[in-house]
Amino acid sequence: MKAVILLLTFLTVVACSSEGNKKDNFQSNESVLAFAQFSETIKDTFYINVQLPHAYIENPDKRYPTVFLLDGNFYFPMMASIFSQYEIAGLLEPAIVVGIGYKSFAEMDSLRTRDYLFPAALPSDEINASGGGHLFYDYLIKELLPKIDAQYRTEKNNRALLGHSFGGYFVLYSLLNQLNGDKNDFRKFISASPALWYNDFYLKQLPQLLGKSSDQLGIFISVGKLEDSTWSVNPLKDLTDEIQKRNVQGLEFESRIYNHLDHMDVAILSFTKGLQELEFDKEK
Repeated sequence: MKAVILLLTFLTVVACSSEGNKKDNFQSNESVLAFAQFSETIKDTFYINVQLPHAYIENPDKRYPTVFLLDGNFYFPMMASIFSQYEIAGLLEPAIVVGIGYKSFAEMDSLRTRDYLFPAALPSDEINASGGGHLFYDYLIKELLPKIDAQYRTEKNNRALLGHSFGGYFVLYSLLNQLNGDKNDFRKFISASPALWYNDFYLKQLPQLLGKSSDQLGIFISVGKLEDSTWSVNPLKDLTDEIQKRNVQGLEFESRIYNHLDHMDVAILSFTKGLQELEFDKEK
């Protein structure tokens, strides 16, 4: 049953479409740039796409929130287009959008299990995952964020992390790490169809940690009603109940179950609605 919701197959379907960007640095147009970054932590190269707000160049003194998007090979082109049009229409606040990707769709298909999950998979998970999520988290916090902050005019206290499925799990795992480390690297966490079942519901400790936090945080979690009720829908309901009953001060929490949507339908809608509903705070 779990294999149905692992999101391992959809990437294979699109793997033959194209290779990712391979140049170290280039500018594809005025507002979208890309670069490759070798991680000393993981000993591998990640392919990063960055879209700047429309008025970024015209307003050299203005700083912007940053949106970090996992599975960038697949989701960045769609979200970049949505952000561009929604910014023009006033439906989303201007932000710097960062897609974190791999050399190709095929590599993303295999390496996302290495990078997005922690701890290592249990036999009951029915997948082979080494549990490298802690290393990917270190790469994100210690290598990518400083580079983005140094290269672009960011609001350092105003970042959002977005992910779907295994990526959605990593978003919540990052929140767990942030709470354990008493840090505030991200302000908003948008998790679409997270694999909450992973490692015997490892993330079930999250509500208790949130209850002890005094940080100003925003969390948006979602699932499709057509997803598996045992492994997807009910775990999200349980997590929602556990978080809501703690009435955490300073927490903006939204939970959605989308009728008539299945696993692959949830991501783009959740990313868009999550960013709209968890409004960015203006940097003082």
